[in-house]
Order: sequence, then C-alpha cells, then structure tokens
Amino acid sequence: MAKTRLRPLLSLLTFLLSVSSLLTPSLSSIDSFVYGGCSQIKYSPNSPYESNLNSLLTSLVNSATYSAYNKFSMMGSSPQDVVYGLYQCRGDLAMPDCATCVARSVSQLGVLCSQSCGGAVQLQGCFVKYDNTTFLGVEDKTVVLKKCGPSIGYDTGAMSGRDAVLGSMGGASGPYRVGGTGDVQGVAQCVGDLSTSECQDCLSEAIGRLKSDCGTAVYGDMFLAKCYARYSTTGAHAYAKSNNSYHNEGEKTFAIIIGLLAGVALLIIFLTFLRKVFEGNAAAEQCALMACHSNC
Repeated sequence: MAKTRLRPLLSLLTFLLSVSSLLTPSLSSIDSFVYGGCSQIKYSPNSPYESNLNSLLTSLVNSATYSAYNKFSMMGSSPQDVVYGLYQCRGDLAMPDCATCVARSVSQLGVLCSQSCGGAVQLQGCFVKYDNTTFLGVEDKTVVLKKCGPSIGYDTGAMSGRDAVLGSMGGASGPYRVGGTGDVQGVAQCVGDLSTSECQDCLSEAIGRLKSDCGTAVYGDMFLAKCYARYSTTGAHAYAKSNNSYHNEGEKTFAIIIGLLAGVALLIIFLTFLRKVFEGNAAAEQCALMACHSNC
C-alpha cells in the first residue's frame, strides 16, 4: 500500500503533520498512540481493493475537517473489493484538532498495516478503523486494551470519588461523557455508529470492567472495540480538559498548513509563468537570429 498509489497521500500527510508538530507541540497529546492492530489477511498491490482503500482513507481525512464522526463503504465490482471504514474524534476536540488527529491516524495505518485488509489505530484524540468485512453498526464489546495503574491501597476518598465519577458517566446520556470531582477525572465515549441503547450497553460494560479489573489502581483505561472508559484519581490524566488556548493553537496550526499549501501552489504557478516567459524570449531570439541569417 505505502509503496504504490497510497505513497503520495501518506507522504503529503507526513510532511504536513511534521510541520504542524514543530509548530504546536501542545497537539502531541491528542496524537499520542494508544493502540493499533492489523488483519493478517493481505491484499495484492495495485488491486481493486487497494484502490478502494485509498479512496476510503482519503474520504476519512477529508470528512474530519467538518465532522467529528463519519463512516464510509466503498463498493467494488466484486464482494472481495468492498472496504468499510470509519473514524471517531473525541467529543471535546475542535474540528482542526480532529482533522489533524485523523490524518495522523491514517498516516500511521499506512505504515503499521501495510497491505493488510483491515486495520485500526486509536490515538488519544481519535479512532480510525477499516476492514473488508462489515463492522459498521455492529456492537462489539471485545476488550481491545486494558491498562491499570499501580495500586494506591484502599484510599477511601480516592475510591469514593472514582466510583462517583464512573457512576455519573454510566448514568449520563449521549455518546461522549466526562466527569470529575477534585483530582478524579473520567471520560467515556462510544463510536458514532452505535444506537443509543447499544452505546449505553457498551459503556456499562467498560465501566463495570474498569471497577472490577482495576480495583484500587490510581488510573484505569478500558478500551472495548466500540467504546471506552477511562479514569484517573491523581489528576495526571486530564482527559477532557480542553481550553480555548489549546483549541486556538490547533486552529492556528490548521491555518498555517493551509497557508503552506497555498504558498506552494503560488510558487508553482509563478515558476510556470517564468518558464513560459523564458521560453518565449528564447523563441523570439531564435527567430531574430534566423531572420538575420536569412538577410545575410
């Protein structure tokens, strides 16, 4: 994949994201890698499936500039050519941050899952997945990643605060939920293709597993295939503390990237104009020289 037609797309994304990371280090938190996985089944280079996958990934990146969630199905001439995919940005992200996160996820998929028929990447700020088997609208409570911090013993205050935060998130509504009290912070989210009841069921499972599996851990992460729940009792994981300055930085980065693209386009136009001018002058000089020889 990365060696054929997908290379120009991934190269451009890598260049732009490298520039953005140099300009705004604060964005690194939403782009931090959480987990990734790839299908063992491979597709052939230059196949119709690869072409559909390229179209799908491009659609995901483009859509993330104006929507926090979307799903796509790319049909083919045969069932083997069909590819399904989606992305989901964290509910508190501004659109420029969402777009940057999804673009980075797609770039990482190109390296991590080269020529794989399916792949998924979860970053701190977004989730991207594609496969040759439909998973859209299908609830999946498979545990993908469980991470529990060190135990702090049974600190009554911390554990009571954690249980209260997890309880409030479990009883809340909507696909994106946050909670906090004192140093205890929590966040939970479903992928947008789940129904309201499926989302509630998935989050209840994730929150229940967090409490039972992580016990008295200082923090816990429970990522299921279609939802996740996380908490921290120390304030070290500020999952949902987005502020205006952070969003402004993301918007500035987005604007700078667009400006760079515009500058490159103008430079190409200017160089093309100069080439035509020089070619015209050269042609005129040649004609004049030929006329001179003719008169002689």
